[in-house]
Amino acid sequence: MKLTALSVFCGANKGVRPAYEAAARALGTLLAARGITLVYGGGNVGLMGAIADTVMAAGGRAVGVIPRALAAKEVAHLGLTKLHLVDTMHERKAMMADLCDGFIAMPGGFGTFEELFEVITWSQLGFHKKPCGLLNAERFYDPLLAMVDHARDEGFIRGQHTGIVVAETDPAALLARLETWQPPTGDKWLERGKL
Repeated sequence: MKLTALSVFCGANKGVRPAYEAAARALGTLLAARGITLVYGGGNVGLMGAIADTVMAAGGRAVGVIPRALAAKEVAHLGLTKLHLVDTMHERKAMMADLCDGFIAMPGGFGTFEELFEVITWSQLGFHKKPCGLLNAERFYDPLLAMVDHARDEGFIRGQHTGIVVAETDPAALLARLETWQPPTGDKWLERGKL
């Protein structure tokens, strides 16, 4: 699949390790070089600001989607290709999903986790067929990946659905896997007794 736009979920903070910001900048540089539009939460702070600044400095396209309430707190990035102002977080996520071919989560907090799990759930339910990836900088997502395996082993996630999410520590390797990703076969609601 040719990727033309990716929604990237990431922290409004930079985290304690410089490697997190370095990963955001590496991904931003790669997106710009490949002509892939960055779609993100529209902020100018933390990893969000780092990736957007990098994309723009490298001559790429960055599209932000931010609720008016957050923009009013002066965290909106005003140097983007386009900035969409919406009323709610629900509208933000829906617009970001509509504008992209796939999703990447970088290190972040509750908001990043919530965005990630929503698009994974949408994929599991067959609401979209877009790849979902983790840029696993500094192995940040290893505990989450272990939890997914645990939920599978305990009968809460079907084996084929663990493949909804792909994880790589290197941005180029992650993009390569997203480009070749195939949605899981089978329906969540069929053959309920066979996990």
